[in-house]
Amino acid sequence: MPLFIARLRLLMRPLVTGWALPLTIALFVFATSWLAMWLVEPSTNEITKPQNYPWYFVVTAATVGYGDFFPTSAAGHVVGAYVIVGGIVALTMLFTHLVDKLSRAKGQRMRGLAELELTDHIVLLGYTEGRTERLVAELIAEPTVQLVLCAWDNVHEHPMPNEQRVLFVRGDLTDFAVLSRACVPSAAIVLIDGRDDNESLAISVAVAHASRPSGRRGAAENRTHLIVALRDMSRTSQFQYVSSRVQCVQWHVPNLLVEEAHDPGISQVYAELMTSGGSGNTYSFRLPRDYAGFGDVQTDLGRRFSAIALAVRTDTDLVVSPPWDAPVPAGTTIYYVAAHRLDPAAI
Repeated sequence: MPLFIARLRLLMRPLVTGWALPLTIALFVFATSWLAMWLVEPSTNEITKPQNYPWYFVVTAATVGYGDFFPTSAAGHVVGAYVIVGGIVALTMLFTHLVDKLSRAKGQRMRGLAELELTDHIVLLGYTEGRTERLVAELIAEPTVQLVLCAWDNVHEHPMPNEQRVLFVRGDLTDFAVLSRACVPSAAIVLIDGRDDNESLAISVAVAHASRPSGRRGAAENRTHLIVALRDMSRTSQFQYVSSRVQCVQWHVPNLLVEEAHDPGISQVYAELMTSGGSGNTYSFRLPRDYAGFGDVQTDLGRRFSAIALAVRTDTDLVVSPPWDAPVPAGTTIYYVAAHRLDPAAI
């Protein structure tokens, strides 16, 4: 007998642990109660008609009880009580299973184990407490951005659970399966912020492999913008061997990482502006006369010297890209971009 019971439990386990058991109970109660009600109720009671009993069963099992149909005999009252008890049991089991499913799904998301389905999102690979929170806050400043934060196994739960647009994935960041769960092949931007440059290089190799040209990943290969935060910028060439799409940005300037994510290539523009002898450098001079508006200064510098005015400084304020009609008096400092420093006498 114990062996028989054990085998019976094994056979019933799929029903007990799934949706089938509460549904089976509901169907059994429905069928048996309808038959019993037909047997005990007088023929004048329309409760047992096919168009009426299913409605009676639902409202009675749910303990709503509209009262439009009801049993009139004593035996019919017993059948009605049977429907109520069976309905409560079935609904309780059904909602318990539903809550359990939802709790498990939420638990998986919080622990970074859920499978995600995203496209054109941002993936941030690497987590450093404090720094990552600031990066994420700036990366999702635009309301339409969705971000997947990927961390190593030592981060056991979602570090930013209150951020609705930040999803969490946990695991080995060089593992193809983990990168696939984060939907790296379909991401618009992948930002690698490793704990050191060697780790970032290993992650870069894994990301390049995950987005290699193959089916759906072929499209991602051509459009995914890959950014790496580097401590030693002299190692940039090593990352270029991994992929020509890699854009290396100084680790110590997190704001530049965010700008590069939103505006690909802007870090190269900044680097060119800050490089002595580059194609464009930033300079300044004081205006020798009044200008009616900043637009006149911009036009004058552009036409005469192929230069671009960026900002103005008065005795009290610095304004970057002021309004076109903002007056610019003599003595105002103008900051501009040009191939070389302009001769004050020519200005």
